[in-house]
Order: sequence, then structure tokens, then C-alpha cells
Amino acid sequence: MKITEDVRKYAAEQGLAEEEALKAGMAEKSKEFVEAGSEVYQNA
Repeated sequence: MKITEDVRKYAAEQGLAEEEALKAGMAEKSKEFVEAGSEVYQNA
């Protein structure tokens, strides 16, 4: 429920439809993952 709420809030802030907000958020996280070395398990 909290995630859905956050997505709706993000979409409203960005002026996007919910589906567009999900795609934009996933693209952003994908970029962060690649920049961090594309490793699933990282040392803390």
C-alpha cells in the first residue's frame, strides 16, 4: 500500500501518469544499479 501511495505522489509531483512514473522510476533505479557496478550483492 505504501509503495502505491508513493508512486501516486511521485506521479502527481512530476506531472506523469502512474504508469509513466513507474517506467521513469525503474529507469532511474536501473541507471543507479549500473553506476554502482551492476552487482546484486555488495560489501557493506
